[in-house]
Amino acid sequence: MKICIVTGSNGLVGSSAVEFFLKKKFKVIGIDNNLREYFFGKDGSTSWVKKINLKKNNYDHKNIDIRNYKKIENIFKKNKNKIKLIIHTAAQPSHDWAAKEPLTDFTVNANGTLNLLECTRIFSPKAKFVFTSTNKVYGDNPNKLKLIKKKTRFELSKSHKFFRGINEKMSVDNCVHSLFGVSKTSSDFLVQEYGKNIGLNTIIFRAGCITGTNHSSAEYHGFLSYLVKKSLRDKSYKIIGYKGLQVRDNLHANDLVKCFWQFYKNPKIKGEVYNIGGSRYSNCSVEEALRQVEKIKNIHIKRKYINKSRTGDHKWWISDIGKFKKDYPEYRLTYNTKKIITELIDFYSKNKLGLNI
Repeated sequence: MKICIVTGSNGLVGSSAVEFFLKKKFKVIGIDNNLREYFFGKDGSTSWVKKINLKKNNYDHKNIDIRNYKKIENIFKKNKNKIKLIIHTAAQPSHDWAAKEPLTDFTVNANGTLNLLECTRIFSPKAKFVFTSTNKVYGDNPNKLKLIKKKTRFELSKSHKFFRGINEKMSVDNCVHSLFGVSKTSSDFLVQEYGKNIGLNTIIFRAGCITGTNHSSAEYHGFLSYLVKKSLRDKSYKIIGYKGLQVRDNLHANDLVKCFWQFYKNPKIKGEVYNIGGSRYSNCSVEEALRQVEKIKNIHIKRKYINKSRTGDHKWWISDIGKFKKDYPEYRLTYNTKKIITELIDFYSKNKLGLNI
């Protein structure tokens, strides 16, 4: 049976990948030690997703830290050429948390990625390797765009070259990244190098805000999921910087996993980078998201404004996914922001505002 390894298998993207590739008749080896609970406390715990995963046929869970090379090596050594796909989603994902423990952040994000790449090179060199990177590799360069302040959001003029979204040509240099942005950029470059230089079938997805009901969201990670959860639970929401006008594109985890499948079926250039996100199809500002929740639930959400913005936070981000759609013309987004928010509201309402709370 062909094997798919998924790191961060109890996280948002990882759990969606587990479900998808089990349906595609893979055996899935999931690697996740719930380090997210250490990062974010009870809200961040993925133990509830693990319970769901363990009930699935052909799923084998490994409670392993990706920084432990020997244990990662043992998995690859045991399965070698049976491993056809590695989906690497495990990470420390927060700007704010990285500043508290830079060594932990860097070793998880960069060293952990290097461990997986080396084991792929040595034991499973024909496997495809998917890496979930981030738009934070571009640092605060998006904030240097000439933005227009509108009533509910920042926006670009329709004549701007990035109006349809930011593409892969934006520079990653001469900007403030945050320490998290630096560790993810390091791992992003490693995955590129193992493709372009060493010859592995790697691909890098620089994502905007990924979301969905499997998100163990917390204040400092999981924007849309946490916004909905907090708004329903407390009828209030803390807006950090920019008065809530900052724009995010929102990509449902299920739509991202479909990108992985397109790549697996037909890999193109080794080490290729793609910006991926909701694009113009699915995006909103923080304020617009709150208004959407208010409208759907007929409630009022109290805003608490924090003037100081987070280091490396983007005022405006919409992904231009044209490059990926050109290379994989079958790909289609199926979730827009309204559909995502409605799904999250239904989920939290039915599950007493979250199984992990």
